[in-house]
Amino acid sequence: MPHTGTDLPERLAPPGRPTRDTPPARPTREPRLTESSRRQLAGWAFLLPLVAYLLLCYAYPLLTNIDLSVRDHTVRSFVYGGAPLVGLRNHVQVFTDPTFRTALVNTVLFTAGSLVFQYAIGLALAVFFSRNFHLSAILRALFLVPWLMPLIVSASTWAWMLNSEAGVVNAALKTFGIDKVAWLTSPDWSLVAVTVANIWIGIPFNLVVLYSGLKNIPDHVYEAAALDGAGEWQKFRHITFPMLRPVSAVTLLLGLVYTLKVFDVIWIMTRGGPSGSSTTFATWSYELGFGNALPRFGPSAAVGNVLILLAVAAGLLYVRLQRHQEAAT
Repeated sequence: MPHTGTDLPERLAPPGRPTRDTPPARPTREPRLTESSRRQLAGWAFLLPLVAYLLLCYAYPLLTNIDLSVRDHTVRSFVYGGAPLVGLRNHVQVFTDPTFRTALVNTVLFTAGSLVFQYAIGLALAVFFSRNFHLSAILRALFLVPWLMPLIVSASTWAWMLNSEAGVVNAALKTFGIDKVAWLTSPDWSLVAVTVANIWIGIPFNLVVLYSGLKNIPDHVYEAAALDGAGEWQKFRHITFPMLRPVSAVTLLLGLVYTLKVFDVIWIMTRGGPSGSSTTFATWSYELGFGNALPRFGPSAAVGNVLILLAVAAGLLYVRLQRHQEAAT
């Protein structure tokens, strides 16, 4: 049967073009993300900056320090690379060095003394300020000044106050008939001096954290104890202190990690002296790496590893205590 003229355009239509007999192609739709997928992507987007921060500021320096501690670095190899691998030789040198025992004892005394007095004084001030009275907010703000000041300013101020000849502390002691004390130049007093300065710097942190913990204790607990005839000491012993244990644990853990790595205060005031009497692991590590004409980067990094292990041990102890407390409750 001959084709009509109306069929000619369809027969001559280029391939791929729809004709009257061919149904139009439906536009393809791109698959849409489900609600759970969008939430998951949003969660990863919020988590990514934190992961990048941890990798850049924690994981990379930690791995670099470990690499330094197992190599024999010189100034040239520290800059250009190529230091030979020596394994644990740097750690053996550190552990057999006579300074290790002195630094260990000083670190323990400095850390323990700082934590005990910072927590005790901070808790006493938090309890004092928990009672609302006139000028309470202003006084609490003034107690934050040591925490807000740069460490170099605080350490320099304490070094001036404890100066043997012109310090205000010795001047005050002289008014009571007490002979001047060589706070910064005597092996018997140098560690005490830097510990006192560090306690003064850390009290505001303990005050702020413990004060917030006190404010979270319900008032009706104290009211019920008062109705039962409990006194102030009994309230503190049986209510305040037990209910502050979670906050106290975090405060002491953070204080421990911070105090282990305190360097600025000690170095500015005594430089770890005299005769190593105020040397801690933090100052010894710096002195090995940057305080001598011939730096020893490997042993310096090894001392840094000791500090890291102490901080990790404190963190694991905290986790164990928390699990034990949760299991008990």
